[in-house]
Amino acid sequence: MKKSWKFISTLCVLTLMVTALAACSGSNSASTTDGSTNTKDTPKDTTTTSKEIPTLVWWTIGGQVPNNFNKAVDAMNAYTAEKIGVKIDIKVASWGEWDTKINTIVNTGEPFDIMFTNSGKYSKQVAMGALADITDLVQSETPDLYKTIPTKVWEGTKIGGKYYSVPTYKDSALTQYWVFDDKYVQKYNIDINSIKTLQDLDKPLRAMKAEGKNFYPMPMTQGDGLNGFFNEYDDLTLGFPPIGVKADDTSRTVVSVLEQPGILNDLKLLHGWYQEGIINPDAPTKTEKDKGQPFFAAQAFPGAEVSWQINDAVQKYTMFQHYGPIYTTSTIQGSLNAISANSKYKKEALKYLELVNTDPKLRNMLAFGELGVDYKNVDGEKVIERTSDTWPLAAYSQGTFFNLAVTKGAPEDQWEQVEKLNDAATSSTILGFALDIANLQTEVANCQAVWDKYKYEVITGASDPEKTIPKIVAELKSAGMDTIMKAAQEQINSYFK
Repeated sequence: MKKSWKFISTLCVLTLMVTALAACSGSNSASTTDGSTNTKDTPKDTTTTSKEIPTLVWWTIGGQVPNNFNKAVDAMNAYTAEKIGVKIDIKVASWGEWDTKINTIVNTGEPFDIMFTNSGKYSKQVAMGALADITDLVQSETPDLYKTIPTKVWEGTKIGGKYYSVPTYKDSALTQYWVFDDKYVQKYNIDINSIKTLQDLDKPLRAMKAEGKNFYPMPMTQGDGLNGFFNEYDDLTLGFPPIGVKADDTSRTVVSVLEQPGILNDLKLLHGWYQEGIINPDAPTKTEKDKGQPFFAAQAFPGAEVSWQINDAVQKYTMFQHYGPIYTTSTIQGSLNAISANSKYKKEALKYLELVNTDPKLRNMLAFGELGVDYKNVDGEKVIERTSDTWPLAAYSQGTFFNLAVTKGAPEDQWEQVEKLNDAATSSTILGFALDIANLQTEVANCQAVWDKYKYEVITGASDPEKTIPKIVAELKSAGMDTIMKAAQEQINSYFK
């Protein structure tokens, strides 16, 4: 019996010792699979504790991830962990899969902290309750971030009077460019100064077709089609081209865009080019663009061609403006970073986005990759030289351009020129308006499904608009387009009364 009591006493002492050791050792946080931390209670007399640095999941858009991607992100994390006690896990959805991937993440509730979004998705994501209201938090927790971005740009992100995202302050006023590989400009004596309209492109594109049967002067992918095709119409932030207001229409009348004569004529022109091999036959199904395009359209800014030349291994692109600059609510919402409504790290996420928008060193690492591998500093952090063409992240999706280095070869005053474009921009007659779809979600979803069924065929010129457009419009009307248009007109009339 004495031996039994002695044995039990020994067990009690050992148990107490193990408990004490456990209470005094190691971290008091256990990492979970979603990057969150489970905090355990610690005794009040504990003198040594360690706080785990949170790692935020940031979904963004870009190209194929290179071999040194993790090493580059590790360098960013070493820097930001010291600066603000936050790390990042960057998830990249490719250009072709981004649309589907982001919809899946939001619809299934997959955990994330930060997500790149835009006007085509933003209002829907807010209506679904997927994004955090940061109206008060961004001003109280990150005042430098709030001050960095102009009020007009912040106002353009509002939905229901609240902020649900951090806008990327860059070429926030839309300026549309046409871009030729200069070797074709020289070879076919293309007079770029004479090209003002889509019809004006017909002659040079036909001349370039002489390169051969399998040469396509206007190559396209399904996602872009002809970039900027619907720019003259303000899409009310729906991200849905078939409904809009002509940007210069002082009556602010909501119209069925596909039925407008100018749009129909341009669609016929695209279809003719597709039939004649000016546009590649796989355009409606092609998801990733090839490097080195003979011609393309892009929303851009002075000096953008320098990066394209590096990425595409093209000696020289000739770029010229044909539309804008113009502010619409959608152009402001063209690049946004939102925080998940379910994120445990909303303050940390805002702190990270504040650093991206105010710290040139981090900004350059995100935009250009691994220092010494993907780029090198030429003039401190003001001018860099790119030394690889594999860094996949899209600089426009991350943060402001106005603390970003200029790439060697671009104008040294590149960002000053962009600011001048913003300052000179005209405004859509419905600037500031964003359609409230809270009571229209069924109609919007149904109409979007109709458009998704046909859009790649339409915007690449693959379908005959004289046959397809009446069919699309009829299906849109059955899906609730008239209801959306009526509600949009009522909201616009009320907003601008």
